[in-house]
Amino acid sequence: MPEVLEGTIERITFQAEDTGYTVARLQVGEEELATVVGVMAGVQVGEGVRLEGEWSSHPQYGKQFKFSRYTTLYPATVEGIRRYLGSGLIKGVGPVTAQRIVDHFGMQTLEVIDRYPDRLLEVPGTGPKRVEIIVRGWQAQRQIKDVMIFLQSHGVGTAYAVKIYKTYGDQAISLVQANPYCLERDIWGIGFLSADRIARNLGVKPEAPERLKAGLRYVLNQASDEGHVFLPKEELLQAAQQELEIGPELLAQGLEGLAAEQGAVLDGERVYLPLLHQAELGIAAAMQRLLRAPLRQSQDQTEAAIAALEAKLGIQYAAQQREGLKVAAQSKVMVLTGGPGTGKTTITRGIIALLEQQGQQVLLCSPTGRAAKKLAEATGRPARTIHRLLGFRPPKGFEHHQDNPLNAQALIADEVSMVDIPLMHSLLKALPTAARLVLVGDVDQLPSVGPGKVLRELIASGVLPVVRLTQIFRQAQESQIVTNAHLINHGEMPALNNREARDFFFIEEEEPERVASVIQELCAERLPRRYNLDPIEDIQVLAPMYRGETGASNLNQVLQQRLNPKGVGWKRGSIEYRVGDKVMQVRNNYDKGVFNGDVGRIRAVDAENQVVRVQFEEEVEYEFSELDELVLAYAVSVHKSQGSEYRAVVLPLTTQHYLMLQRNLLYTAITRAREWVVIVGTKKALSIALKNARTTERHTALALRLQALLRGA
Repeated sequence: MPEVLEGTIERITFQAEDTGYTVARLQVGEEELATVVGVMAGVQVGEGVRLEGEWSSHPQYGKQFKFSRYTTLYPATVEGIRRYLGSGLIKGVGPVTAQRIVDHFGMQTLEVIDRYPDRLLEVPGTGPKRVEIIVRGWQAQRQIKDVMIFLQSHGVGTAYAVKIYKTYGDQAISLVQANPYCLERDIWGIGFLSADRIARNLGVKPEAPERLKAGLRYVLNQASDEGHVFLPKEELLQAAQQELEIGPELLAQGLEGLAAEQGAVLDGERVYLPLLHQAELGIAAAMQRLLRAPLRQSQDQTEAAIAALEAKLGIQYAAQQREGLKVAAQSKVMVLTGGPGTGKTTITRGIIALLEQQGQQVLLCSPTGRAAKKLAEATGRPARTIHRLLGFRPPKGFEHHQDNPLNAQALIADEVSMVDIPLMHSLLKALPTAARLVLVGDVDQLPSVGPGKVLRELIASGVLPVVRLTQIFRQAQESQIVTNAHLINHGEMPALNNREARDFFFIEEEEPERVASVIQELCAERLPRRYNLDPIEDIQVLAPMYRGETGASNLNQVLQQRLNPKGVGWKRGSIEYRVGDKVMQVRNNYDKGVFNGDVGRIRAVDAENQVVRVQFEEEVEYEFSELDELVLAYAVSVHKSQGSEYRAVVLPLTTQHYLMLQRNLLYTAITRAREWVVIVGTKKALSIALKNARTTERHTALALRLQALLRGA
């Protein structure tokens, strides 16, 4: 028979967010404190528990009570009630409010809240609005706890219980029991594997149609996260077979069922998620629509317009620049590409002036806020993010689309290399048929974080006029960042002579621990002191990957401790969110109007109301249950840095990053810096990156669709 232990949670030493595994100190009787370990759902400090288990002795931590079952009990003392109520249990009740309520009602406090909530008005400083918040929070936490216990019993941690309850309300348990795979579909952060574990515990058979369809959808979503727009049918079925351990015949039937429910699109031997299929077809159709509209501009008119522009500005364009202006003047759609220092900004300004000289209204946009700000500063014209340009209105979506197009005669989109296929589709849908379109970007950078490789395929299709700038202008040649970026792009070793360095430095360190230590010193002391930089706003650490001692995750922890050690915070899982922290949004949240890759600063952590306020372009509020959408951003992946520009970039480059060491990744990292680059690592890792010119292949058919539509194939 298991032993029974009853007491009050005095302190939670550790709780794993993903599994709910908890180490806590339990007050048993008057004096004794016991260490208890086991899986526990959402317990609060001050809460009473009844545990069933057995005592054991840990070689390092000593005597422990390992429990396999537990029951929550209401606190049995006034002090226990105060701590329980003020522990964050109820949104809107912090330690101060809890003290006032318990001072007034004593041992009757919880009964009053539960059965006679109107009596809370007796408490000084507690008005009707606060009472309503307390009552709503009390009812919600009771329901949430039921959900937590249910999920915990099926191997899911406490982290997502609040999200599940917010999504499904009181129907949460019944909906999950009816179809556990709804979690994978509806709750961001809960994957197929967790939903599948619950399903198996509930007795769902391995070959059940719902499981097969959910597994196939999961594989397609995973492929999308890796940049693929579709998967070949055979590749999809093979991947699903490995994931689900089900034969190909049953999976083929599951795929037909998924397609019949419009959960996937079968296009020949390609299998798409519906949104991505629609986007790929839509981009090709929109390009066809734009290019078929007439544009009347003779060669003589173009030459005269460029000559007039040169006279007005008092400059003479170089041959490639003139070619870019001519193509822009005579094309409905064009692509302008080139590396740093080749004059993309100069030509962009010239194209704007040329089009405005012809009386056209020109709109400017970029994928991110930082990129839009940079474009506005470079051109002296207003520039917006694509989402703001299209009038994003949560939860309805974009205000501008095919039925309500933009009021523009010309549109210039910058940093197009980071635009994924769904966003490009939304942009093109909103463009009037008569408008011109100029797409600007560096095709040698990494492709977008989201699915597709739009800029590469637009160029590769051969159906659009493309101007590629290759000449590095004299002023840019003075920048070692620019010259080294071009050397890297050609697979050549950059100049690494620190004695002669002006803006590009290499610090050789072999041991990962030393690399992390040097990066701390660079960000906290050396760069700010030497160049008068703000260590958080002006310096960005870019890492090839997240894992490892020199990966972004570990560097964020050590940099937070060095740069923001004392901020007021709230810990969720392994991350503590502190006032002043630099954070990044890691998913598109259309309700909040923040998007994957947006970077902001935490302005407030309100433990009583359980919210964190983050300043992006505008201030955005997160409930504690939503904090898994934010990660620390003192260090970010190179992929996530696309479209951004920083005064100084610090790049760890070690053989720990072997799997991610690619030439275009190194090139992208270097070109994010405006004034200074510091690489910390080994020449061996640098050499590996330079030699690896392979780009990760992505399944996408945009170029083929463009060719078929626009060449009549």
